[in-house]
Amino acid sequence: MEKEHLAVHALRVLAIDMIEHAASGHPGMPMGAAPMAYELWTKHMNHNPGNPHWFNRDRFILSAGHGSALLYSLLHLTGYDLPLEELKQFRRWGSKTPGHPEFGHTPGVEATTGPLGQGIAMAVGMAMAEAHLASVFNRDGFAIVNHFTYALCGDGDLMEGISAEAASLAGHLGLGKLIVLYDSNDISLDGELSITFSENVKSRFEACGWQYIKVEDGNDLGQISQALEMAKRDLERPSLIEVKTIIGYGSPNKAGKSAAHGSPLGKQEASLAKETYGWTHEPFHIPEEVRACFQHVKTRGARLEAEWNRMFAEYRQFYPELAERFERTVRGELPADWDAELPVYSADAPPMATREASGIALNAIAAKVPFLFGGSADLASSNNTALQDFGIFRKDYYSGRNVWFGVREHAMGAILNGLSLHGGIRPYGGTFLVFSDYLRPAVRLSALMGQPVIYVFTHDSIAVGEDGPTHQPIEQIPSLRLIPNLIVMRPADANETVQAYRFAVQQTESPVAIILSRQKLPVLPGTEQKAAEGVARGAYVLADPAEGVQPIALLIASGSEVSLALDAHLALQKKGIPTRVVSFPSWERFLCQPQSYQDAVLLPSVKARVAVEMANPQGWERFVGERGAVLGIDHFGASAKGEVLLQEYGFTVDRLVYTVEQVVRRCAEDGGRA
Repeated sequence: MEKEHLAVHALRVLAIDMIEHAASGHPGMPMGAAPMAYELWTKHMNHNPGNPHWFNRDRFILSAGHGSALLYSLLHLTGYDLPLEELKQFRRWGSKTPGHPEFGHTPGVEATTGPLGQGIAMAVGMAMAEAHLASVFNRDGFAIVNHFTYALCGDGDLMEGISAEAASLAGHLGLGKLIVLYDSNDISLDGELSITFSENVKSRFEACGWQYIKVEDGNDLGQISQALEMAKRDLERPSLIEVKTIIGYGSPNKAGKSAAHGSPLGKQEASLAKETYGWTHEPFHIPEEVRACFQHVKTRGARLEAEWNRMFAEYRQFYPELAERFERTVRGELPADWDAELPVYSADAPPMATREASGIALNAIAAKVPFLFGGSADLASSNNTALQDFGIFRKDYYSGRNVWFGVREHAMGAILNGLSLHGGIRPYGGTFLVFSDYLRPAVRLSALMGQPVIYVFTHDSIAVGEDGPTHQPIEQIPSLRLIPNLIVMRPADANETVQAYRFAVQQTESPVAIILSRQKLPVLPGTEQKAAEGVARGAYVLADPAEGVQPIALLIASGSEVSLALDAHLALQKKGIPTRVVSFPSWERFLCQPQSYQDAVLLPSVKARVAVEMANPQGWERFVGERGAVLGIDHFGASAKGEVLLQEYGFTVDRLVYTVEQVVRRCAEDGGRA
């Protein structure tokens, strides 16, 4: 036991050394939570440091991501590919040890964390993925999917509303393989927790259907181990283990105080803390007897993976087709004919809301792609996200592929990330576009982690109508376009919607937000032939003047406004003003096309350009240029029928025609070619 306490101190000291060397970081949590982390990582968690990607590993998320120095110390000492030199580069340019854990950047980091509460919700998503895949693939004697998801959170995580949303759903679903360790130290950044947080955590989680376990002494390894065993035995409920700790444990002057939270201890206080631990070694020195306490983790992990590989080989003999399907699922490999059932619509087809076309496309894909899995924030009947004949994911039927997230948008977004990070799932989630604000922080993390989550955002404009300005998005589309690595697609009709899904399902490194209409839209002439390539490239020529006639103006539009642009195109043609109509579903896709393609679509010689989109116009100036104009809306809407609002706010053929005429005239007067 003495050696184990020395190993715990090594975790603390490594964290202190990293933070002191960087002159930046959060020492308090690693110093207090080191014992529970040691106990979990060395005795209870099934993982193989030699292969961080072993599929049946237990997952661990440091929801309190500011304690990253503790995670890096664990990764280094248990044998992951994170050498000591990287720990010395903590928080520095180019290192594998950034200030908060980043997925895909550091071996063994399962999720990007730091925005509090999201780690808990992502852990819920991972536990859901495990439950679903186990239900689909496991057979008697062959539990090929059988692992736990662990998260380590702090007081701040539990104060964030997303944690309440996620805990509520996890308890409702009975996710018994989800275990959250709660570093309960009664301190937050600004001071004592009692100033802001006095709820009964035990009652809260038990009310949500969780098992609650308390460890009174956060330094008692035996108590922690018993609590983990108790949590693992209850497979009917997720478990919260509240571990009472002292922030900055061992620091004579800062332990138990907020001063230990977010700043280095300082050279003198760091030395005093090491004296408390009986640690006499130089910074970053790990004695051999300490390393010996961690060596078995890698050996045990390799053995566990080898045993699993042998079981899977036997599973393959009994269930060859299922084994092959499992491997394809884990790889995220689409079946050869995955898009065979996607519909194509002719121009004489009845008008259809793109949310309706979305539902048809989702179901056509789901029939061929068995790992498509998702749902809606209590809006499936409105945004058409339900998969027909594939059941509801619930406590007594984890095989279901429809998730009823409830009115929990933020948790839904983070859970989608957890599902994707786990692997074996292609997740999607839907809500109204105006409510994308509720899950924006999770969308941002999805983009940051490069997770191919599909977001289905319906009711995309003031045409929502009578529900009024609270439900009519104005700033959401340009706001989403500002998120790096998020691909925003706003299809103009049913064919473009199908192609948006064809593109999104094939993504591997970017999330895709598909923006859809509530109102019916015509199937546009030309999309049947052109949308397949055009949508994937972000923009394309939908209509041109008669053959041999050069356009003198460009009409650029996305979504429902493309049909408006086509009508204006015909009206302008009668007035002798030849125009080109460009359907522009995705800025992000267009801007990554070769310049030659961009110039072929947006003719550089044509300066008279008008863009139309029922959203804040910010950003379109890059495409219309200094002589062009944007027909948008920069104020909130109103409660009235959609067609009335379009008329009142000027989204009409007459106004668009007038705007084009004015731009053409201005360009001519400026001496440039119109």
